[in-house]
Amino acid sequence: MDLLWVTLAALVTALATGLGALPFAFVRVMSRGWLGVSNAIAAGFMLSASGALLIEGAIRGVGRTAAGAAVGALFIYATHRALGHRELHFADLRGSDATKAVLIVTVMTLHSFSEGVGVGVAYGGGAELGVLITIAIAIHNIPEGLAISLVLVPRGSSVRSAAGWSIFSSLPQPLVAAPAFLFVEQFKPFLPVGFGFAGGAMIWVVLSELLPEARAELSAGRLTVWLSGSLLAMSLFQLALLGH
Repeated sequence: MDLLWVTLAALVTALATGLGALPFAFVRVMSRGWLGVSNAIAAGFMLSASGALLIEGAIRGVGRTAAGAAVGALFIYATHRALGHRELHFADLRGSDATKAVLIVTVMTLHSFSEGVGVGVAYGGGAELGVLITIAIAIHNIPEGLAISLVLVPRGSSVRSAAGWSIFSSLPQPLVAAPAFLFVEQFKPFLPVGFGFAGGAMIWVVLSELLPEARAELSAGRLTVWLSGSLLAMSLFQLALLGH
């Protein structure tokens, strides 16, 4: 029953990610003109999340976190190179839009493995800590779903599709939480590597994909405002949520 509870708790955190697409249900028209703003906001969210991951990893092991970050960045670079030679169709998107969507969903899915381990390890420390971490990650997943939706919807994807892919990106959480709960001590050493890998992958996507496209649509001043504003908002949200 404990194992079932951990799995269901992690499933709730995954489903919460889909709520990030909800604001787009009330947007009648999403023109391409909003693409730059959407990219800047998504970049700010992801940079903040990456920073939090790297800090959490460094607390547990600086060397392993740095190694994970380097491997994560190289992995996304290689993935991008491989995808660049293919004509992709992803959700309702094609071409370069589909490539960017695949990269975003990929990095957020990779990020979810670490969160799933975090849930399982937390329950290994007791039910009270596990419930607290579950609630924190579930709430934290909503703006992560928003970041995915900010990339998908302005490029022509439907709100339902954005919500579905947001939830998909968090499915590793219930898959990994159970074994992490059963084998807490064995999973703990991999946490810094996982945090670093996800953080490095996200930073690479932000710097190579989101920010260049945002800069193409926005002036330097507007880009700075939207990027810094979303980064600050997400950072304050994480501080308030996690208490540190």
